Amino acid sequence: MLRVGIIGLGDISKIHIEAINENAHAELAAVCDIDRSLENSVKGVPFFTDYHAMLDEIVLDCVHICLPHYLHYPATKAAVENGVHVMLEKPLAHQVTDSRAIVELEEKHPDVKICVSLQNRLNETVEELASIIASGKYGELNGLKGIVTWHRPKSYYDVKPWRGSMELAGGGVMINQSIHTLDLLQWFGGKIDSIRGSIDCLLDYGYEVEDTATAHIKYQNGATGLFFATNSHAENSSVELQVIFEHAKLTIKDSILTMMNDNGKEVRLVEDRKLPGTKFYYGASHVKLIDQFYQAIIQDSNDYIHAREAQTSMEMIHLIRESSDAKQTMKMNLFHDQT
Repeated sequence: MLRVGIIGLGDISKIHIEAINENAHAELAAVCDIDRSLENSVKGVPFFTDYHAMLDEIVLDCVHICLPHYLHYPATKAAVENGVHVMLEKPLAHQVTDSRAIVELEEKHPDVKICVSLQNRLNETVEELASIIASGKYGELNGLKGIVTWHRPKSYYDVKPWRGSMELAGGGVMINQSIHTLDLLQWFGGKIDSIRGSIDCLLDYGYEVEDTATAHIKYQNGATGLFFATNSHAENSSVELQVIFEHAKLTIKDSILTMMNDNGKEVRLVEDRKLPGTKFYYGASHVKLIDQFYQAIIQDSNDYIHAREAQTSMEMIHLIRESSDAKQTMKMNLFHDQT
């Protein structure tokens, strides 16, 4: 039985707590948050306000880090250096330098595992589409599209001002809402050659972070990609992901994967499990991801999403921002080879 802790009891921690409680291989052994008013929010486990104290006093196999972005690196570093495996909420960090430092931690401590919550890779639609891409059955990959049109009111930032701060969040719609889409665009499309991007604020909220971003992506295999994300829509619409082959076009929308073949006929292939409630857009694959990571710890396998894999989307965000500032196409020269 794995002894598991949680650092950070914000919104996303509830999904992690439920996944831990439902897992037959783990037990929640401690929680930590600087807000003392949350002490009784998780019954029956020790509560800490300092994660260093928690790591020193409680024997843990794994810790889930569910903190604001700027705290991801220091908390991950503390856990790894204590020999505790890390389940890290996305993004990898708030800026590319800290995310690179986490990759270096992973390489320096090969016996300690760091898994990043890019759980949409485990959605049923995504797994099926990835399998089709790998098969090559529909010919060469020609194009990809990732569209995120969501809504975030001003109150979303007002209630937690760190979300609107470049210093603390590292960005807006790219790093917070659409990093899963960027991850899948690179995972599906392969190694990236260059990116031309543009970011903007369409909403007059007065915060530093972008609410809208676009990018044109060129892949080393000759394919091109279109990325568009905004928080200025009237509602949280379904994310759309599309992959265009020589002989078929496959689309994930409304959590359903469909295929249009050469004859123009659309075929429904598979549908995702859905998370109940208003935050359906989180997806339902956290449970799968967390169980996969626990199995990797127990069996000492590499079957989980490593920090080095999550680094590519961080480099994409960095490049889109640089491209927007320079108003020119930027070559993708990764800190490490793209995975």
